[in-house]
Parts: sequence; structure tokens; C-alpha cells
Amino acid sequence: MKEFFKQYIPYYKDYIGKFLLALLGILLVAGGTSGTAYVIKPLLDDIFISKDVEMLQILPFAVVALYFAKGLGRFIQAYYIAFIGQDIIRKIRNKLLNHILTLDIDFFQKKHGGELISRITNDINRIQAAVSNQIAEFIREIVTILALVGIVIYQSAELAFYGLVVLPLAILPLSILAKKMKKLSFKSQEKVSDITSHLSETFNNIEIIKANSTEALETQKFANHNQKFFEISIKSVKTNELISPIMETLGAFAVAAVIIIGGQQVIDDKLTVGSFFSFMTALFMLYTPIKRISSLYNSMQDALAANERINELFNTHAEIINGKENFPTQINTISLDNVTLKYGDLTALDSITLEAKLGDKIALVGDSGGGKSSLINLIIRFYETNEGSIKFNNTNLKDIDIKDLRDNISVVTQRVYIFNDTIASNVAYGQSINEEEVIHALKQAHAYSFVINMQDGIHTKLDEFGTNLSGGQRQRIAIARALYKKPQVLILDEATSALDNESESVITQVIDEVCQDKITFVIAHRLSTIKNASRIAVFKEGKIVGMGTEVELLNSCNEYQRLHSLANI
Repeated sequence: MKEFFKQYIPYYKDYIGKFLLALLGILLVAGGTSGTAYVIKPLLDDIFISKDVEMLQILPFAVVALYFAKGLGRFIQAYYIAFIGQDIIRKIRNKLLNHILTLDIDFFQKKHGGELISRITNDINRIQAAVSNQIAEFIREIVTILALVGIVIYQSAELAFYGLVVLPLAILPLSILAKKMKKLSFKSQEKVSDITSHLSETFNNIEIIKANSTEALETQKFANHNQKFFEISIKSVKTNELISPIMETLGAFAVAAVIIIGGQQVIDDKLTVGSFFSFMTALFMLYTPIKRISSLYNSMQDALAANERINELFNTHAEIINGKENFPTQINTISLDNVTLKYGDLTALDSITLEAKLGDKIALVGDSGGGKSSLINLIIRFYETNEGSIKFNNTNLKDIDIKDLRDNISVVTQRVYIFNDTIASNVAYGQSINEEEVIHALKQAHAYSFVINMQDGIHTKLDEFGTNLSGGQRQRIAIARALYKKPQVLILDEATSALDNESESVITQVIDEVCQDKITFVIAHRLSTIKNASRIAVFKEGKIVGMGTEVELLNSCNEYQRLHSLANI
């Protein structure tokens, strides 16, 4: 708990004025609560026993003032603490997403997207109560306890000993419950992650679920996750609700002792009736904030567990270190020298040597798993080479600023990414929108002919995943996005796979035209799309087993001959 407060207290420095107002509200609540207990003494001694008329005229207004102060203080505290807490959570959520997006692509391939969503939403929401309401309630209840303890001791120090002796006795069972609560909170948050991950997977794969009539199967999987979450939640409720009977039972023994001893003191005229009832009122009121603090402490375990899960992400850092050099103003060559890449124990690329020059269109062909995509992943620095070097002109890839590198490279993959935004925003993604340039890029990608016929043209909003477009249309939008960027390096990974033969022919022609002032890499299974390639690199089991023009490879490379024969079947 100490580490939790140490982590979040610094955030409060930006809210000193609002925190002081909240503290004023807390003091008003504590003062109003303790004052309400104290007025019992003059109520009984001065009005009911001494028949003091003057006190009868004053005391009702004092009671109204106390309750007004208490209510006003609670409002002030609740509003400003909620403001502070929610704004801190806003900052933390932004900070966490920003940090996650700096991590390597390898991290995202190992983590389920649903789990990350759960951490950014659910886990941080669990922290929100702790950094806002619970911290304020902790302070308020502690101040209230101190004020009431002051009243109790003031009325009778001897009775205070018997009334408060139960507090240290409650520490052991409450600490055991808190530890159990923290374990249950961990399990609960893991189950919420499982539920979120399953839902994310279900909705992302809804077509395959519908096509295979597996709705019942997915519903059952979800029901299993939901049942486990329910079981953990019920255990949490049971654990948390044990606090009240424990405290009330211990408190009952204390109250019984006070009644016996205090009642005898009243009988012996050592204590007035008003003092005794003021003491008893303060004592009864004291157990309420004590129970609340115990319950808050248990609830805080939920936030502590969530915070540990969030800190796990904050403590994860990118292994690919950013360079400081700018990308060359004019790229002339990209050279790979004896490059090796491993994914764990698997060698994806083995001693690859390759050079591409300005205006080159290098085609990468081979069976799936041969290493083609791995080569592309190295060029855009999704992964780090295990051996060898990659240079842009004479600058080592590792020395180049990653953002500058990727600003000068466009990638079109077989999997098309469409955002729930306008066509113009999708084409100009990450850059300012220039409508003329958007239209030009769409025309280059052979997409403007269908875009102009849509209801709002380039301002037509696309559905999530671009479901209001055909597969070929989505791919043309992706190609337009790549061309809009005016990259120095263009990478096409099966970029024409979803197009019909006529569109493929047009796009292939466009690619040939725009490649004149770029270095282009094309991954293709359709060999018809790479006939005009400057050179073709044939990959097999992570190695380049052939390099040359199509004519050269047909005469000299057995692997290319095999691929060519398969393509013509």
C-alpha cells in the first residue's frame, strides 16, 4: 500500500488548490460528526436535567449548523476529490496507451489485444476509486476517528480504554482478510481479461463463426469464463462482508464493558448522565468509520492488484533502441550484408546478402515461411537483426530515427487495415488531408472511379474494417494510402491478391510507373505481377537460393522453375 501511495501522491501536486478545498470538506464532515456526539452532553445535562431554557434556545440551531456543515463538507469533498481522481486516471490511461504503443511489434504478437484493452479500461477503472474516493474517504474517516476519539477521551479516559481496546485485537483478522482479498482481486482481473479477450476474438472472427455455425460453441466458451468470474466475485463479496460481523462482535464486547463500568460510575455519581450518553454516542459513531476504513482497506487490495498489472506494462520496454540519424534525403541503395534473423530458436533468415538501387523493383518469391515477410520486417525495423547489417546508402539502419525511417517507407500488406473514418482520412492516415492529393492517390490506385460514385465521395465514412467496401476496393484504398505518403521505399506484400485480373493489370502498371523514383520490394505468389521486376529473389527455408531476372531464373534456378510450374497449373 505504501508503494501505491508513493506512486500516485506526486500527481496531486497539480491539484493543490482543489485538494485543499477537499480537505476543508473533510474537516467539516469530521467536525460535524464529532460535534453531533458532543452535543448529547448539554442536551441531557443542561436541558433535560438542569432545565436550562437558554440552552434550549441555542442547542437546536447548533444541531442544524453541525448537520449543515457535515452535508456541505461531504459535497465539497466528494466533488473535488472526484475531479482530481478522474483527471489523474485520464492522465494515467493516456500515459499507458502511449507507453504500450512504443513497444516492439513482438510484444503485440505475444499479448492478446483483448487483454491489453482490459488493462487500459478495466484495471485503470479499478485504480480510479483508490486514487479519488478511497483516498479521500481514508483521510475523512481517519480525521473523524481522531475527532471522536478526542470526544471519548475527553468525556472519560478510563472508559475510553475499555471502549477502544478492541481496535488492536481486530488487526490480525482484518489483515488476513486483506491478503485474501488481494489474491481474489488478481484472479478477478485475470478473468475479466479472459472475458474481454474472448469477446474481442469473437467479434473479430464473426464471419468464420457464422460460416461454421459455431455460435453455440463460442457462447459456451464465454459462459465458462463468465461462470469462473462469478465464482471469484462471490468469494470476494463473502470475504469483504466478513469485516462487518467481526467488527460488530468485537465492538459488542467493548460496549458491554463500557455499559457495566460506566453505568456503575453514573450510579456512584462519578459521571453525569450527559457525559455517559455523549461518550456512548461517540463510541457508537466511532465504530462506523472504523468499519469503513477496514472495508476500504479491503477494497484497496483490488486497486493494488490492478496497479501491479498496470506496472507490469509500464516496466516493459522496447528492446529496439531508437537511432538519432535522419533518413537519407535521397535514398540510392539499400544493402543487406550477411543478415540473420531468429525468432527464438527458429532461424527465419540465414546469411542474407542483397542490394537494391534507386528505381529497382525487387520481387521476393518462395513458399510460405521462406523468409520473405521476415526480410520486410527487418527493413521497417519491426525486428532487430541477430547478425549482419542493413544500410540505407551508407547509414546503418540501427542509427536511423525509427519515426523518420517509417515516414519514408510505405507498406501495403495482404491484410488491409481500414479505420472507422472517412475515405480521405484513411488515405491520408497520419498526415494532414490535402483533398487534391487524396484524389490523385486514389486515381493512381485505380480507386477514384468507385469512390466518386459513393454518397459523399472522398468524405464517405467507412465502417469498421471497411465492411461497406469489397475486398478489392479495400485493397485499392490501402494502395492509395501508401502512394499518398510519397515514400522513398515502397513495400507491397501480396498487395494485388484481392483484385480481379483487370484491376491487377492496371495496378501493376501503376506500380511500375510510381517505382521509377523509389526502391520497391514486392512479395508475390502470383508470378504474373512480377514479370517487370528488376530482379527476383527466390527464398527457401530462410535463404536466397536464386537471384536474377525471370528469364535467368527459368534457366538456372530449380526452385523458381518449380514455383513457375505451380503457377501455371
